[in-house]
Amino acid sequence: MFERLYRRFPTALMARRNLTRTKMRSLLASLGIVIGVVAIASLGMFGVALQYSISQNLGDIGNQVTVSPSGENGVTELSERDVRDIRRVAGPEVTVSPVKQDVQPVAFDRQTNSTTLVYGLDRPAEVYEASDGRVPEPFRTGALVGESLAEEHDLHPGSTIAVNGSTVRVRAVLASGDGFSQLNPANRLVLPASSFDQRGYSQVYLTAPSGTQANETAMAVRSALNDREERVSVTELGSLVDQINQTFQVVNTVLIGIASISLLVAGISILNVMLMSTVERRGEIGVLRAVGYQKRDVLKIMLMEATLLGVVGGVVGVLLSLGAGLAINHYTVGDATAVFRVANAWYLLVAFGFAVVTSIVSGLYPAWKAASEEPVEALRG
Repeated sequence: MFERLYRRFPTALMARRNLTRTKMRSLLASLGIVIGVVAIASLGMFGVALQYSISQNLGDIGNQVTVSPSGENGVTELSERDVRDIRRVAGPEVTVSPVKQDVQPVAFDRQTNSTTLVYGLDRPAEVYEASDGRVPEPFRTGALVGESLAEEHDLHPGSTIAVNGSTVRVRAVLASGDGFSQLNPANRLVLPASSFDQRGYSQVYLTAPSGTQANETAMAVRSALNDREERVSVTELGSLVDQINQTFQVVNTVLIGIASISLLVAGISILNVMLMSTVERRGEIGVLRAVGYQKRDVLKIMLMEATLLGVVGGVVGVLLSLGAGLAINHYTVGDATAVFRVANAWYLLVAFGFAVVTSIVSGLYPAWKAASEEPVEALRG
């Protein structure tokens, strides 16, 4: 196959032979390209893996919307009517969870009372699952505790705690959810909403099937409840995810820019190699010109040498980058096969393309210098 290729492209054969004459020099020039490719591709894949890892930790918060009373306009709580309006505009596919909040004295296992933020929910089974015990439906008595709170105070279903002077029994330990979610129950103490003295709700959490539907729901809630005056503040957690993704895009761009410096250094190395080759082979170039080789033929040979250095270095760099990507994804996200994501393939292609382009650009001046030699002067040299 290679022989057929060389017969069709004789300049490639001559370029390969010229490079193999000075193997060590060519190897060192290609090594610079390899290092540059590995630097660009590995840093790019590291940024993708880090973004993917954080996205996993964020979970489905992009599907969540929080509705709060607009304190700036004197609204301190959301009424039952507000909750009904939210349910109406949200639709049946969106889970609506009105929440009451209050700071109350709580004693765990007959210990000293400590002020704790307590949450009140009517239907906790819609948003929480139990890691121990069962989330009651309907929820009228008892308490639900998060896993972190249960571990800290050695609580389990059947344990008793004192809330605001009243003894309540733990019904279930809630399974931890998304770390950044407003609904994450890790450190929460949840009581029936009916046990709170306040009539209104502190917040309403909405969970939609998708981020798009969450955005549409948020706009519908704003339109319905803030028609006459701004009574509620609507927060889309999906905007937080978008901001994080934009930040990572900037970080990845900076990382690739830093890594590209190594390829520029490799380009200077190739420039040096090609210039030295031009000086050393003046007599050979003169013979080629004397027997009928045109300027463009010499130019092709010299550019082919630079291109081969870039292609070989780029291929080796891509292979090494794949190995580095497997290790990065294994230790970052725990899944080595994640290296085969489309974003990583893009970084590999960019690194390879940049390597080849850098090599060609670095070979332009030496190739032009060699092609511009007068045959007589080259032979005399």
